[in-house]
Amino acid sequence: MAKAVRFYETGGPEVLRYEDVEVGDPGPGEVRIRHVAVGLNYADTYFRNGTYPIPLPNGIGVEASGVVTALGEGVDNVALGDRVTYTGFLNTLGAYSTERLVSAAPLIRLPESIAFETAAAMTMRGLTSAYLMRRIHAFREGDSILLHAAAGGVGLIVSQWAKLLGLTVIGTVSTEAKAEVARAHGCDHVINYSEEDIAKRVRELTGGRGVDVVFDSVGKATFMASLDSLKRRGLLVCVGTASGPIPAFDPVLLAMKGSLYMTRPALADYIADPAEKADLVGELFDHVGAGRIRIDINQHYALADAVQAHRDLESRKTTGSSIFVI
Repeated sequence: MAKAVRFYETGGPEVLRYEDVEVGDPGPGEVRIRHVAVGLNYADTYFRNGTYPIPLPNGIGVEASGVVTALGEGVDNVALGDRVTYTGFLNTLGAYSTERLVSAAPLIRLPESIAFETAAAMTMRGLTSAYLMRRIHAFREGDSILLHAAAGGVGLIVSQWAKLLGLTVIGTVSTEAKAEVARAHGCDHVINYSEEDIAKRVRELTGGRGVDVVFDSVGKATFMASLDSLKRRGLLVCVGTASGPIPAFDPVLLAMKGSLYMTRPALADYIADPAEKADLVGELFDHVGAGRIRIDINQHYALADAVQAHRDLESRKTTGSSIFVI
């Protein structure tokens, strides 16, 4: 009997249940996968707490790696025994499981140079970092960015990738311990937002100019500081709302603060095209395989400990990537 984490109502971590599930034979276009590792992402909490509405009861998790153990009719992009990884959105929901059926379409063959655990820790975060670095803005060497949650899973990858592009990286963190982690992964400057005024410090570091781009995964608590940290006609990229949704505002605010741009992208729209997805996957795997970008897995959990894992994630106790080991 397979095991999975499911929930029957939205709420805090305590709504998650670890239970037995039946896994049948794959239907057309599906495969059965035996998971080796499963990714823990902040986006998972949005499904659990109702920020992303889904029918209930339901599974949780959108990222995992493992081995293909059965093929449904018409599947030709993977074979039996293939090492694979995947991420997505509604089409991959239910990754917190030991074994499952999943559409074959989002599966990515995993090269031998990348371990299952590394794949589970980086497929979603890595592809998110890839499109942020390669599709959102035409970066030029010498550009500057402000990166909130710089010691988080996406933050550590983005900071390393940004340095490969010759960017100046200003990261924000909540503790000195996280500041040390951020510096070790490429942040040129680190702001402890528990002690410093973010926008004021950014202006000091940039000679009053502001940064070219802000990557904000925090949301409500940092929104105004993010706007105030941008140069004239700078870009605010809202990639998450860990502190709560951004409050409603009149778009004229963007004009008043320097004709700013703002976008709220989603990974699904940057990997929907197979060719673009392949390009992003190829570049990500190349960087990681060659050691130019390292993936730090700082928290390992058993699937049965999903409640504690979510508590740790939401209380900002984690750094880098977190995974469930099957």
